[in-house]
Amino acid sequence: MSPVSAIPAADSAVALAHFSTLLSFETDCADVHAALEERADPVSVDFVLLDVRSPALFARGHVPGAVNLLHGKIVASKLVEYPANTLFVTYCAGPHCNGATRAAIKLAQLGRPVKVMIGGITGWLDEGFQLAIASEA
Repeated sequence: MSPVSAIPAADSAVALAHFSTLLSFETDCADVHAALEERADPVSVDFVLLDVRSPALFARGHVPGAVNLLHGKIVASKLVEYPANTLFVTYCAGPHCNGATRAAIKLAQLGRPVKVMIGGITGWLDEGFQLAIASEA
């Protein structure tokens, strides 16, 4: 018996429920990229892409159309410009960073719909997608 099969797989019905539910919590870089590519204006997509890394990292490169807001700064007053049903998609540096999850928790606590973009910037670059660079002010 291998380490893979040592723990039996879940029943198919349980697996279906689990994996279907998983997609209600997360999206991936390819799906975000496709959504952004479908729209000429990144602001017109049906979600707000939230980069929760530091402003310095954001300035060095971020997903086009993303808004920079540290997870520690997510409060109701910062979200007033967005309708209550706005879907937020959070991301951070990558799989080694839990900032996107922390941001998702804060958004959920505020009653906001939220998903995490798995992979973060690392995943975005691994897919071969380009970053936007913040213009010098």
